[in-house]
Amino acid sequence: MSTTDPRLRALAHPVRLRMLSLMWSAPLSAAALARELEISHALASQHLRKLDTAGLVELADVRTRRGGRERRYRAVRGSWLSDQREGQALLAESLARNLLDRAAHRAPDTAGLTTDAELWVSPEDWAAARHRMHAIMTELHDAARPPHAPGTVRVGATVMAFEMTDPGAPTGD
Repeated sequence: MSTTDPRLRALAHPVRLRMLSLMWSAPLSAAALARELEISHALASQHLRKLDTAGLVELADVRTRRGGRERRYRAVRGSWLSDQREGQALLAESLARNLLDRAAHRAPDTAGLTTDAELWVSPEDWAAARHRMHAIMTELHDAARPPHAPGTVRVGATVMAFEMTDPGAPTGD
């Protein structure tokens, strides 16, 4: 049996990671998520239940719709992913799959930003840069609107920045 945090296991599937991103800007039902992600309603419900069980989404409201009840969920706010130490490879794999999918949908002839780095910087510079990256992603999340809202464009943004081990450092043996 795995001791991996249930929240991390819930995010190990790229569809659930995308669902969480979509529910950041507005509450969505399983049916709305199914349409947006082009998956079956049953599969969207299954993934939504896993996110709910892991505490990554919360019930926002229940609406009457076509004689039935529509349960809409939203992402739980917080920076839980930023503080993860365990299961980084699992999370990185899920992020990478989503990045590949998003890159395939990049709008032609539009501005974007692509960068990669493996650098040596002072701890102070690293802390300042990490703080600015967090602020930028918070700004984007706060500006997010529901999918397909008039006057919006679909944007993909993936950031995973972290301090690395030094393979040349003495081990003390």
